[in-house]
Amino acid sequence: MILLDPDVESDPAPKTKSVKLSAGSSFPASKSANHDNDLPSARTLARFLVAAQTALRLRGEVTVLLTTDAAIRKLNRRFRGKNKATDVLSFPAENLPYAREKTAGDLAINVPTARRQGTACGHSLTTEIKVLILHGLLHLAGYDHETDSGRMARRELKLRAQLKLPRGLIERAEVK
Repeated sequence: MILLDPDVESDPAPKTKSVKLSAGSSFPASKSANHDNDLPSARTLARFLVAAQTALRLRGEVTVLLTTDAAIRKLNRRFRGKNKATDVLSFPAENLPYAREKTAGDLAINVPTARRQGTACGHSLTTEIKVLILHGLLHLAGYDHETDSGRMARRELKLRAQLKLPRGLIERAEVK
């Protein structure tokens, strides 16, 4: 399921229409699918989420919240003790008190940061959000690039090739 924080700007120069999600909810989606900074539709991200989960063999419902710098900073401070914004946060179901049996977990993606990172890497906001979704899903599946001696990086590399995505977060961090 894809959710949009109402404080997220869909585009620096919005040209939006409403896209139906479920049970009467909707969020803005760009009219111009070719604009690199346009927020992708819920349908586009939901299809990618299913494809990435299938490739990873991650079962269970995943909710993806597209949010702001301020909101993700609050989440990062509350759940990780880090008082700074980040690009993606993963919340595995075993750590969620409200999680149902068929839930894999939740992801929070910082749209303004994704927009900046996509621009810096030379690709669209849609592509960057997909990179962040994949990275977050790997964390939900139990991978941890900070402690696993490259296991997550190798798995992400294979999945990115399969899903036709550019360099991922781990590779970018290694280049710095």
